[in-house]
Amino acid sequence: MKKKLTWLFLILTTLLFAFLFSEFFSNETFYVKSDEIVKPIKKIPKLTLPLLDTVAYDKKINELANNPLPQKPTTKIVKDLKTGKETTVTIEQKPASPNIWPIKTVYPSAGAILPFSRIVAYYGNLYSKKMGVLGEYPPDEMLAKLDIEVKKWTEADPNTLVIPALHYVAVVAQGSPGKDGKYRFRMPDSEIDKVLAMALKINALVFLDIQVGFSDLQTEVPFFEKYFKLPNVHLGVDPEFSMKTGIRPGKVVGTLDATDINFAANYLAKIVRENNLPPKVLVVHRYTQKMVTNYKEIKPLPEVEIVMNMDGWGGAAKKIGTYKNFIYPEPVQFTGFKLFYKNDTLEQSTVLMTPSDLLKLQPQPIYIQYQ
Repeated sequence: MKKKLTWLFLILTTLLFAFLFSEFFSNETFYVKSDEIVKPIKKIPKLTLPLLDTVAYDKKINELANNPLPQKPTTKIVKDLKTGKETTVTIEQKPASPNIWPIKTVYPSAGAILPFSRIVAYYGNLYSKKMGVLGEYPPDEMLAKLDIEVKKWTEADPNTLVIPALHYVAVVAQGSPGKDGKYRFRMPDSEIDKVLAMALKINALVFLDIQVGFSDLQTEVPFFEKYFKLPNVHLGVDPEFSMKTGIRPGKVVGTLDATDINFAANYLAKIVRENNLPPKVLVVHRYTQKMVTNYKEIKPLPEVEIVMNMDGWGGAAKKIGTYKNFIYPEPVQFTGFKLFYKNDTLEQSTVLMTPSDLLKLQPQPIYIQYQ
């Protein structure tokens, strides 16, 4: 009888503990490997998010637009040839073309990163030293290099907080079809967990980038849902490797339509609402006209901030031309700019563009990516 009472007491105590501390018994547990320690990340508790200051938001996006100031009228002295009398004449300047930035969209939900902070990201994949700086160097060396870039941007624009990020290619387009014929390879959870562990060390954001190959965003994005439930994990999509024409990746530049991008945005928005998260950032790479179709139909949401990221490489003049031709004239919400440590400096006498160079652009990019 005594043993039965003891067991009954233990069971009741366990049930009480489980009730009081139910968050420790959540099924939604993710494990991040850092060094040799496996650290559990439990279900994210409800966050108390600061309300959006719409006045500050409007002020900041107007600053980012970086529109030229209207030219003031000038004067000149005109002398009458007959009388010799001089008069001052006012010359009105020609009206400037209408500014298309900033684009008017919905206000973001509470806790939005943009436009109050600038994201500076390292891009790559841990399986390849050629895909970008993220996988090229040992983790600590890579993080130290990223910190240098963060400090450069902080110095160049001290009025904008700089947040580091790791932009990891989680679905990589392939030259071979693979088992299912989709010409893409998904990274295993173990690799993504390594990136999350690196990000923890410097309190960085993480972007999971998707190159769909012959697949599509409707299939690939939900595959990473458990990661998107984490407040610091965001999404990147790459039209270059979305092969809708059936030509394998690398042969031609692919394309995504507004319907694809809207699917990704709506999917993230649902996760944000259901998990009380701050807005997600959705980065869309672009360097040609056809990479993104029907841009006017892309719909930013309160829960998802969309960045059109200039992804072309080459010298400064070429990159600025790409930005002016394909990013500036088709505004969606925010802009980004990608810098290639190697490919941007292939030509003799070319150097990598600096933060000061990019802050002269119209509009100023709020997301910066280094590869």
